[in-house]
Parts: sequence; structure tokens; C-alpha cells
Amino acid sequence: MKIAIYPGSFDPITKGHLNIIERAANIFDKLIVCVMVNADKNPVFSREERAQMIKAVCGHLPNVEVDSSDELLAEYARRRGSCVIIKGLRAGSDFEKEFQMAMINRKINPELDTMFLTAEHQYMYLSSSVVRELGHYSVDLSDFLPEEIIPAFRKKIDPFKEDT
Repeated sequence: MKIAIYPGSFDPITKGHLNIIERAANIFDKLIVCVMVNADKNPVFSREERAQMIKAVCGHLPNVEVDSSDELLAEYARRRGSCVIIKGLRAGSDFEKEFQMAMINRKINPELDTMFLTAEHQYMYLSSSVVRELGHYSVDLSDFLPEEIIPAFRKKIDPFKEDT
């Protein structure tokens, strides 16, 4: 069984993330979407909340499992029996950073490869940080976030505003 891992902070999961998940789920027997700890980020949602949001939007994908971990990714992949990491790329600047991480992961775990999937054109500009910024305003988020999580997202971003 070919198992791949799609790691990320997913704070929150966007339609761009979901697009990568759906495409990777079509390639591999099992895809583990793993909410990881990123020391450079201060997440709005807890790991458990992020995992729940991912589960809510991935229920239609029977070969997708949602997990969370604070382990080093290369070690997590080894423990889970995965030989492939999935990384979504939006722009050229993403590639440099992700390529460096792929080489480090392979150095730590020589059995581990990284597969880069480019974002579809409608998601090239999309990031969780942009969505979080937009969340503070009364912007229609339906082009950016899966419908299932918009109410929870709005409530978390500004608990005193009514859902719009």
C-alpha cells in the first residue's frame, strides 16, 4: 500500500489545500493529512480544531486519514510507513523553501521522497494567512474556504461579530 503524507499547519484549511488533498488522494492508496507544529507560526486554531475542520471537509474521501503530530516530519513518515511527502506549491518562492526541506527530510530519512503538486490557477494566490486577514472584514469567504468551516472560522476570528 502506497501511503503519502500531506503535512501543514492548515490554519485554517483553504480550498487550495482541499484541492491538493483531493488530487493526492487520487494518486495514493492512503493519504494522511497531518496537522504539524510550525515553530515559526502562532496558530489561531488549536491542532485539534484544525484536525476537526479537515475531517469536516474530507469526509467524501474514504482513503484520507487526518492526524496531528509535533514530531519531526521525516520521523513521523517513517513511523507511519510513508515513503512520500506531498507539498503544494503556489509560486516559485514556495519551491526554494520546499526543495530545501525535501532535501533535509531525505537526509534524515533516505526512504522518503517529496512530491510537489502545483496549485490550480484559481488557488495560486491563496494562503491561510491571507484568509485570516480577510476574516477580520465582512468579506465573502466562499471562494477561499470550504463552506463547512466558514461559520466556525468567523466565530473564532471575531466571536463578537455576527456571521455574514
